[in-house]
Amino acid sequence: MPKGPSLLHRLAAADNADTLEVRAPFTGELLHDLPLSQPEDIDATLRRAREAQRRWAETPLRERSRIMLRFHDLVLQRRHEAMDILQWETGKARRDALEEVLDVCVVSRYYARRAPGLLRPRRRAAALPLLVGVREILKPVGVVGIIAPWNYPLTLAASDAVPALLAGNAVVVKPDPQTSLIAAWVAEKFLLAGLPDGLFAVVTGDGPGAGGAVIDAVDYVMFTGSSATGKLVAERCARRLIGCSLELGGKNAMIVRADADVRRAAEVAVRACFANAGQLCISMERLYVHDRVYDEFVARFIPRVLSLRMSASPGWGADMGVLISPEHLERVRSHVDEALAAGATALAGGRARPDIGPTAYEPTVLEGVREDMAVCREETFGPVAALYRVHDDEEAVRLANDSRYGLNASVITRDLRAGQRLAARLRTGSVNVNEGYAASWGSTAAPMGGVGESGLGHRHGEGGLLAFTERQTIATQRLLGFGPQFCFDDEAWGQALSTAVGALKRWGL
Repeated sequence: MPKGPSLLHRLAAADNADTLEVRAPFTGELLHDLPLSQPEDIDATLRRAREAQRRWAETPLRERSRIMLRFHDLVLQRRHEAMDILQWETGKARRDALEEVLDVCVVSRYYARRAPGLLRPRRRAAALPLLVGVREILKPVGVVGIIAPWNYPLTLAASDAVPALLAGNAVVVKPDPQTSLIAAWVAEKFLLAGLPDGLFAVVTGDGPGAGGAVIDAVDYVMFTGSSATGKLVAERCARRLIGCSLELGGKNAMIVRADADVRRAAEVAVRACFANAGQLCISMERLYVHDRVYDEFVARFIPRVLSLRMSASPGWGADMGVLISPEHLERVRSHVDEALAAGATALAGGRARPDIGPTAYEPTVLEGVREDMAVCREETFGPVAALYRVHDDEEAVRLANDSRYGLNASVITRDLRAGQRLAARLRTGSVNVNEGYAASWGSTAAPMGGVGESGLGHRHGEGGLLAFTERQTIATQRLLGFGPQFCFDDEAWGQALSTAVGALKRWGL
């Protein structure tokens, strides 16, 4: 079990703060007593962040990039520390913890290399060529608030903080109480990398209290969580007229076409559905399989699911860990039990496994799910997938799009062009052809976000950096002004300007 007290002092909470018991999903044992930030702690943290940000904004971009590259190296070198904390705080398998570590490294390297070019001042076309000079400069928004969930707590604290910091901002993170230690670990590694003190801070507490206090004081909010909470965050940001980016829920669909390589489809589907025990907003929960290959797919998919190794202990060797909490276990169980009671069939799994761990739940595949069942419409966010037989691409697309969510999707096919055309018809922020989620998420240069109730805005790509900036236009008038010149009266001057505008079009300007 990781030693929490050495990191707890990185959290913005007084020595005599109220505490919350944090227990290990693996065993139910007490991990540590989490000190909770009080309003005065959050106020003081934000004041220090604003003071540090003003100095940081003057730091040359190349120096900011060097710090982020050192952070990259520290995360990679000390990955075993991070994986230990992640396993004990979340109950995930070590392979899923490593995925978080590598993601942070990839994102840090990408933005550290690209930020100087993306943030440089740019010349823009002027109203009157030669007579006006126009430059666009990008300025930091100030203090960015990151409200990070428990399912990928390293990725969603650090990988959003890196571009925000590179843009010249300070960052205040409010992690889920269950996963505050890994956020403190990130703060420690930023300091070791050379980030000025106070520029990255971690406050603790619940969403409505501590999270609300952060939203009410920062200049931009990055939120990842449920669609219901995301709407509340958006409303709160709107009242202050500050920007926000929201990555919310998903009920993601995989389409297996008639021409699919069924062996490969089954392999991809196992990873896509059961990585991180299904506690992944971009994992697959609905599988639409063409009738021509349905039976063969089931014959290959189900044995793979049944062979997954579950464990409620740290270290390597497991394919799947456990669920985050007893409360979340009950949500997953209720979705499955309701479906089974209403006529669905479990081809694999379908039950909790207290013999493995207090929050363990078997990887589950359901057949015969109807549209009126919660497991069809609501995000389960657990190791549960439902199989649906379809007769052609049109039916698959229609059913995949029949959701209020639109985060991620997958198409499995041998015909890559046809797969890409079908992907473009899906109403989602990202689509993976012959993969589940790793191809799009891991392509850091491309934007990642959702449509519908899956969110607003994007992380990754150029926009994932520029979202943390304000644009300023500086226009310099040279020689002639816009008012009448050379003793022209208003009418004559208006005619001259009209002639000039027409000439600009003819000259291709």
